[in-house]
Amino acid sequence: MGPLSFGFVLGYSSPVIPELRKISDPELRLDSNQASWFGSVVTLGAAAGGILGGYLVDKVGRKLSLMLCSVPYVFGYIVIISAQNVWMLYFGRMLTGLASGITSLVVPVYISEVSHPKVRGMLGSCVQLMVVTGILGAYIAGLTLKWRWLAVLCSFPSCIMLFFMSFMPETPRFLLNQNKHSEAIAALRFLRGPHADHEWECTQIEASVQEEGLNLSEFKNPSIYRPLLIGVALMFFQQVTGINAVMFYAETIFEDANFKDSRMASVVVGSIQVCFTAVAALIIDKTGRKVLLYISGIIMALSTALFGLYFKMVLPNQNNSSNPDVWFALNSASPGTESSISWLAVVSLGLFVAGFALGWGPVPWLVISEIFPLKYAPERGFLTSYGTFWLFSAFCCLNVTFTAFYVPETKGQTLEQIEAYFRRS
Repeated sequence: MGPLSFGFVLGYSSPVIPELRKISDPELRLDSNQASWFGSVVTLGAAAGGILGGYLVDKVGRKLSLMLCSVPYVFGYIVIISAQNVWMLYFGRMLTGLASGITSLVVPVYISEVSHPKVRGMLGSCVQLMVVTGILGAYIAGLTLKWRWLAVLCSFPSCIMLFFMSFMPETPRFLLNQNKHSEAIAALRFLRGPHADHEWECTQIEASVQEEGLNLSEFKNPSIYRPLLIGVALMFFQQVTGINAVMFYAETIFEDANFKDSRMASVVVGSIQVCFTAVAALIIDKTGRKVLLYISGIIMALSTALFGLYFKMVLPNQNNSSNPDVWFALNSASPGTESSISWLAVVSLGLFVAGFALGWGPVPWLVISEIFPLKYAPERGFLTSYGTFWLFSAFCCLNVTFTAFYVPETKGQTLEQIEAYFRRS
């Protein structure tokens, strides 16, 4: 329910921005610049949420952190529903972004600590599966619901999460870190069933927990700094491939591509993302993480290069600095060019989303929750539209190279074995 809530936050802007740009109330009507901020201000809240989540996850536990993040989700949507001006819309979006940042940090940690190694890959991929399901849900609901009612709907998953998490156990690792041995055994009994060897697993976790404690001098140790750098690089490459730009403004992109039913096209894109994320979840423990990252990066590099080619063809005379609305309107396009090759934009975007969903969507979240030592846990105006997508393509090529040389394969290994790998290397 946490990642589903995150997905609703990401998907909310795509159907809502076109509506708010045409709304009759001048206090709520968005111009192009405000529409861009409405989509992207979520990331500012998410950055703060990541920092806050890092504090909460070790101080109050994984379970309570997830329950607490329901509060800014719900309150953020209440602010949006009651908004009287653009600044209230921004504030509501920032609050939902804050909750999303906490969710995106805590959920992978919770899953990696409660799941069995044989299914940890599949369960970890379900984080991204639920995110894209939430995006698709927002797209579909946006076909019929006005923006206020869509906000009401988007608040439901976080309320459901709050209710059901009250019945879930805290992770055994956190409980052992708090010297709560009997509670950890009870949690393992709940998670593994009555016939598993709870004492043996508890001993394995306990041995790792006893090594905990970190000071700055330890960052000289490769078992500390290598997974840290790999994790940061994985998330950096995931973001700079351009996925958020595409998903925030999917509907607007299709409108620019002269696609007749841009809302339905966005639903199709969301459906592609859900399908390929589900495929990744089913095969990730068989193929391994690195293979999916290779395939995903290559597909995204090619598709974003094609997308850049599309914008270059329909905006042949667009220079770097003149028009801040270049993403939202193709007024300077050659007559008839868009309609004759609009299929190129649609195919390119569909391939990009499929590629992302297959690897670089779910895998980084999973890998960073596995490889860290167990002691932790608007450029388009400058680059032009086609330049932006070619930049995304270049980053996709870099992420394939990075995967080849630096990302370890974690398929079928326990968290303790993964940590031992970094110590050896």
